[in-house]
Amino acid sequence: MDSALANLVHMWLRELTPTLSRYMIFTFGVWLALWVVLKPVLAPRKVREATPPAHQLATEFLYSMRSMVIFATVGLLTVFIYRAGLYPLSHLADQWGPAWFALSLVAGIVGLDAWFYWTHRLMHDPRLFRRFHRRHHRSNNPSPFTAYSFDIPEALTLVGFVVVWPMVFPMPSYAMQWVMLYQIVTNTLLHGGYELMPARRDGRPMLDFIVTTTHHDLHHAQAGYNYAAWFTWWDRWMGTEHPDYHARYAQAAWRPAGQREVSVLPAE
Repeated sequence: MDSALANLVHMWLRELTPTLSRYMIFTFGVWLALWVVLKPVLAPRKVREATPPAHQLATEFLYSMRSMVIFATVGLLTVFIYRAGLYPLSHLADQWGPAWFALSLVAGIVGLDAWFYWTHRLMHDPRLFRRFHRRHHRSNNPSPFTAYSFDIPEALTLVGFVVVWPMVFPMPSYAMQWVMLYQIVTNTLLHGGYELMPARRDGRPMLDFIVTTTHHDLHHAQAGYNYAAWFTWWDRWMGTEHPDYHARYAQAAWRPAGQREVSVLPAE
């Protein structure tokens, strides 16, 4: 093999290995923890009565593997963009120290949330849905493996944030990988099927600005609502939050302050 090609393959594998590792650790970890080990304890927290069949999980896993390959390939592209000096803001931010590094993580997560809301909402346009987003919604009752079960255009749209954000915001060169780690952990939990966010006394989420599993599960059940993935701001500002969200959340949520009868969202 030509040395230049061999080096390129080696670089791509260096991107693919941690991408696959993060996916395997968190998806299988969430599935094992919630669906196997803690299943009896978390039964009242289950959002739906029905459990997705094994063939759905296997299909989702295979499509997720394709998404990981796409993510790694785009990650390699950003390495070349950075080396070519086309991320001047990143070069500048590398000199600003740990405080800016921490601030850039927060900014990156907030930026990713906005990117996801608007691109996700756009993909639900009937002219784009079939090509961009139908695969993900074949999982009407989601599982931890649903999180990255994407059509190719959707995978490219999501990872496009990694390419675009450092062009418009001074993101240190190694900060984005931590933003994407946050993204993969929380995205997997959103599709985990169990409501883990504790409730306040009034039945609302303790951190009501954070998207809960119930919030996103309602999107899979009724796709015209709840486009956000991390924060509830955009759905509330734009009037796209499901009107029954808080009532559905209260059915499966744990109230530390007291006991009450618990029911679950019926299977679709």
